[in-house]
Amino acid sequence: MKKVLVFGTFDILHLGHIYFLKNAKKHGGKLYVVVSRDSTVQEVKGKLPSHNEKERLKKIKELHFVDKAMLGNKVSKYSIIKKINPDIICLGYDQYSFTQDLKNELKKRDIKAKIIRLTPYKKHLYKSSKLRE
Repeated sequence: MKKVLVFGTFDILHLGHIYFLKNAKKHGGKLYVVVSRDSTVQEVKGKLPSHNEKERLKKIKELHFVDKAMLGNKVSKYSIIKKINPDIICLGYDQYSFTQDLKNELKKRDIKAKIIRLTPYKKHLYKSSKLRE
């Protein structure tokens, strides 16, 4: 059974996220979700998420189609990828933090995961930044 890995903030869990996660799961059998640490969100987005990391993780774990959810590693963004050793990593259509050089970083760590960028679901409606407005 193929392992699929996704990662993200998942601050305001919405239909776009559900679509993304279900679509990712279709690429394998087991879906692993890494929820970004508050400190990582602060670093990337310049502000803390509306919901803290434990609340966001709890919401993801409640989704029946998610096989395993965990918080990201505070020190190394790639150590959790190495630990899971996925067959496939699915990225969101607008996910660019830590992904620009992902292929090379995986190669350095001898991780042979295929990278797939997924399409959005009604991106004009379901994007966390738009839902906050």
